[in-house]
Amino acid sequence: MKLESQQPAVSAPRWRSAVPGVVWPVVGTDASAHLQSLLFQLEQSQWLAPDQLRDHQLGQLKLVLGHAIKTVPYYATAFRDFDIDTMDWTSFAGLPGLERSTLQAEFAALSSRQSPASHGRLTLGESSGSTGTPVKFRGTAATQLFWEALTLREHLWHDRDFAGKLAAIRVKLEHARLPDWGPPVSTVLQSGPAVALDVRTDIQQQLEWLRRQDPDYLITHASNLGALAELSIERGVRLPKLRQARTYSEALRPDLRDRVRLAWGIEIADVYSCCEAGVIALQCPLHEHYHVQSENLIVEVLHPDGQECAPGETGEVVLTTLHNFAMPLIRYRIGDYAELGEPCSCGRGLPVLKRIHGRQRNMLKLPDGTTHWPSFPGGLWRAVAPIEQFQLVQVALDRIEAKYIMNRELTPAEADQLENLLQERMGFPFRIDLKKVGSIDRAASHKFEDFISDLSPSSR
Repeated sequence: MKLESQQPAVSAPRWRSAVPGVVWPVVGTDASAHLQSLLFQLEQSQWLAPDQLRDHQLGQLKLVLGHAIKTVPYYATAFRDFDIDTMDWTSFAGLPGLERSTLQAEFAALSSRQSPASHGRLTLGESSGSTGTPVKFRGTAATQLFWEALTLREHLWHDRDFAGKLAAIRVKLEHARLPDWGPPVSTVLQSGPAVALDVRTDIQQQLEWLRRQDPDYLITHASNLGALAELSIERGVRLPKLRQARTYSEALRPDLRDRVRLAWGIEIADVYSCCEAGVIALQCPLHEHYHVQSENLIVEVLHPDGQECAPGETGEVVLTTLHNFAMPLIRYRIGDYAELGEPCSCGRGLPVLKRIHGRQRNMLKLPDGTTHWPSFPGGLWRAVAPIEQFQLVQVALDRIEAKYIMNRELTPAEADQLENLLQERMGFPFRIDLKKVGSIDRAASHKFEDFISDLSPSSR
């Protein structure tokens, strides 16, 4: 789907100069020079043919694998007999995968004993993940530089007006007013102001805050954006200056784009990333699918037998980082599933992910053994009753617990109607246990999942 914009004209980016009195052409700082150098190269590389991108990836991969075998105890053992000099994509695909549980248990063994000093300061991060199980990881100033460059690429792809006002409603943020958009934008560009709010703020207060702030751009979690859009529709609240909503951290519900269009007449730009590996894929500026950031990492989408998926097929996402010499992640199984897409008509050679499905625990299993990712648009619920939020949990092969938040109990007629709709949508006459609750818990990372499988791993 091509996205047609009816937003106001965008101001030309104003680059930040480190030399007073020199504003055209500008002279940047060392930090901005590094970013602009990467951006220049990324502008060229996105148009390379897929085979050319793969050739560049293979060359970089050999360097990071050689470093991993020499300096990382885990890989020194696991890849002891691997011949890097003769490596091709077939032999690479034969390397064992790295499980998330292994990263948790073998943090020290997966850390390089000799991270190159030229890669800059070592960093230590921790991600709780959607399940709340912590994962520690290492990085360097070089990996941070790539994250920042790809963040800027995303801004430039979507032709944002940096003179506008940015509102951020995110986890780990205090209520704040800022003079600019902050790094990496402020490193290289002049920008308008930014405002921030903790996502744990009550949703009604969030909407009132947005109405007062009247921003040009909004970034928040996908589920939080959905709640804001629904409340705006219900109360007839418009955000007249808002040009685009940016989402991250969670898989988008299929109906969310339409609800945001109805609420505010704008589009969503989504980012697919993980803390351990950085930016994975960015939404195409012309379509709703995603382009893998091949300059940053290798993405495989694999069937359970390890074979590569074809376009239109869904498989497990497996990542290999290309620049993290402090903790290389080789064929890292992050637990996500995605659908591979056809080459994009925009002309970029970067591979396409048509849709990000989420974790295996977000997959519905039918009693006959078949599985699929369920979709329950909010409109399905709202057509029955004024339900504010819902979550479905598969607790047995034939039973679903449906939690909902509403200012009253469902009537018997509403409950029957909703059960029938859910059974029809899921393709099986599941027993539906409807349960009114005061709140629905989120993961430690603040991710919200509208469907969770609580089946034992052996039953999934």
